[in-house]
Amino acid sequence: MARYRSRLPQLSGEPFLTDGGIETTLIFHQGFTLPEFASFVLFADPDGRAALDAYFRGYAALAREHGAGFILESATWRANRDWGDKLGYDAASLADVNRRAIGQLLEIRDEFGDGPPMVVSGCVGPRGDGYRLGTMMGADEAADYHAAQIDVFAGTDADMVAAMTMNYAAEAVGIARAAQGAAIPAAISFTVETDGSLPSGQGLAAAIAEVDAATDGYPAYYMINCAHPAHFAALLDGDAPSLARLRGLRANASQKSHAELDESDTLDAGDPDDLGRRYQALRLRHPGINILGGCCGTDLRHLEAICRACLSVPKAARR
Repeated sequence: MARYRSRLPQLSGEPFLTDGGIETTLIFHQGFTLPEFASFVLFADPDGRAALDAYFRGYAALAREHGAGFILESATWRANRDWGDKLGYDAASLADVNRRAIGQLLEIRDEFGDGPPMVVSGCVGPRGDGYRLGTMMGADEAADYHAAQIDVFAGTDADMVAAMTMNYAAEAVGIARAAQGAAIPAAISFTVETDGSLPSGQGLAAAIAEVDAATDGYPAYYMINCAHPAHFAALLDGDAPSLARLRGLRANASQKSHAELDESDTLDAGDPDDLGRRYQALRLRHPGINILGGCCGTDLRHLEAICRACLSVPKAARR
């Protein structure tokens, strides 16, 4: 039975951590080859599975150290039909790897035992490229497309699903509808360009409002990922009511644009301490943001800096 599906603990406003840039960590720091940027392929290799285990345990331990809750996000961002086809996975093998990814996180949660809550989330990625806007689906087509993966997650003990790197609203609407049909909570995380707009050109506040209007506000909350705070910090100071629905940040380490990152064959890890200070400033201005993680280029160093800046006193010591 899913532990938190009926009541997500991160909605309490207490601080939660999640992980960093899983693919960039595995490629640039650990030397793995991830075809199509797909980390789920490592489940086919015992060494790859062990690397994934160690990766998640490191972040879970950091959350425990700081008395924060933790969201375990499955390594399934690319585990949908079109990307699976490119990698030689049919529907049955994709369903199997999505189940295995959730099973891995449930095992890790059990290892850590009692303490601040650990939420298990099934990660849903875009049908296309997260950086570039390709063929855009309508909401109904997106719901049909993503239902296969979301239904698998709903059939496990995952607590929720999270759609990462959404770059236009209609796909996010479809994912939210598919999650609602499967009776599993969903979070939607948009990416933005250096001007703060989605790759589709729509503003973040407008995209959130569109998804909420089309789904009767079904998403549990919204996030921003795969962009540096320098790209979106100013827009969060706007007065659009929909911005109050933001709860999470998973920023890139680099201030480069998506196009620049896409063309780079080296890792820009940025400045972890600077990133931590930027998170601190955003948290002070927007205390409703309580879910803190990283995206491309970030690793444990960045999350440690974020913890020092935002959660410098362990929760147990504040009581």
